[in-house]
Amino acid sequence: MLQQTRVEAVLERYRRFVDRLPDVDALAAATEEEVVALWSGLGYYRRARALRLAAQAIVREHGGRFPRTREELLELPGVGPYTAGALLSIAFQRSAPLVDGNVVRVLSRLFAIDLEPGSARDRRIWSLAAELVPPDVDAEGPGPTVSPRNFNQALMELGALVCSPRGPRCEACPVSGSCRALASGRVGELPVKPSRPAPVDVELESLLVRRGDRVLLERRGEAGRMAGLLELPTRELAAPDAEPHLWPRDFARAFQPAEELGRLSHAITHHRIRSRVRAASSVGRIAAPFLWADLAAVDELGLTGLARKALARFASPSPPKVRR
Repeated sequence: MLQQTRVEAVLERYRRFVDRLPDVDALAAATEEEVVALWSGLGYYRRARALRLAAQAIVREHGGRFPRTREELLELPGVGPYTAGALLSIAFQRSAPLVDGNVVRVLSRLFAIDLEPGSARDRRIWSLAAELVPPDVDAEGPGPTVSPRNFNQALMELGALVCSPRGPRCEACPVSGSCRALASGRVGELPVKPSRPAPVDVELESLLVRRGDRVLLERRGEAGRMAGLLELPTRELAAPDAEPHLWPRDFARAFQPAEELGRLSHAITHHRIRSRVRAASSVGRIAAPFLWADLAAVDELGLTGLARKALARFASPSPPKVRR
């Protein structure tokens, strides 16, 4: 949950997640929709789907016991070098490197690595991290003075709290005497930053269709962004000759839009989204991918972040008031 997500956004959902799915057997037995609903609001939903698939693999192939070798871990869905290194070193005290953005920054400055982001820099950083991490902690022996667990966590914390992207506190750094970037006056230049794509503006129209205390939702397709999640019927407003960025151009069913209720801002990666939310009524029979949902139960559903914002602002147990 903490991958690419702020701690304060995770805490409440983490507690709810482990209350509902307290162990690997419960997670493996849960439906994808239940897991995605518990994850709703955190984004990057492939993490939730991979987590469930990994739990199923652990139950099916490892008898419910979490694997303890790098090779076995890398076979689990959603587990790459970073997650494998974190689990091995922090959970099991194995001598495994762990590289996140904070570690990249610390090691790039410490060793003055001025390579562009990419495979060459990745290999160099991972190689250094592997050389620096202490040996395994033997459960039967006293272990090293500094353990892999403490070393890797300290390295990440050093980057988060001291060797920060802006305004690094070099005077408080315990390894400043060995820092090549500090010695050469290049702390602000390193690590070399990746080029970022230009922001893309996206204009949407979302419809709030009500029947008493029920609201009409649409399930997104099983591929692409936000796959399988529920949202308000939404279309992207684009010029006739432009391709839609994130949403299909037209509604799949006929609706009668009415007054505008308000507008929302949202962001997905480098897309800057503005959504115009309008009250509407449906025309004809409602069928998949549309469904009616009770407003009192929408918190239990796997909603897109934009849909959750729209319902929180414009939907209530009684019909919404139209802004004039």
